Amino acid sequence: LQSPPSPSSGVHPSPSPCFRAVSTTWHSNDDDVYRAPPFDRTILPTAPRAAREPNIDRSRLPKSPPYTAFLGNLPYDVTEESIKDFFRGLNISAVRLPREPTNPERLKGFGYAEFEDIDSLFQALSLNEESLGNRRIRVDVADQAQDKGERWDVDWE
Repeated sequence: LQSPPSPSSGVHPSPSPCFRAVSTTWHSNDDDVYRAPPFDRTILPTAPRAAREPNIDRSRLPKSPPYTAFLGNLPYDVTEESIKDFFRGLNISAVRLPREPTNPERLKGFGYAEFEDIDSLFQALSLNEESLGNRRIRVDVADQAQDKGERWDVDWE
């Protein structure tokens, strides 16, 4: 007869000599563990938007300056500096943030960013739906007619 093992040994007594102790862990320390090959995460639909090519038709981009982006859903406390910081690394030449006519202290919640080149505008469009402050802002190609301040004077009568 064998004497029972101590509780700290972790080995259970065998009822007969033909049985042996077997590890009950699911994990082994072997180096032959299967490892998945690395893959490019930018092609997954869960990749950050900034890592993917912007989903925009290049024919919508202006052919000549100004290269202006419309910025929508902006926080009301946004500043020109925070917009420039948001587009850090891009060639931004101007920021316009319209204010409420009845309350010049309050922004309207949208604005325009002008870029020096078409590539900077294109890269800015990849930041659509990214967070600025506590909001996911919209970045789109600005309508050139409205951006220049041109309005249709139409007499609807």
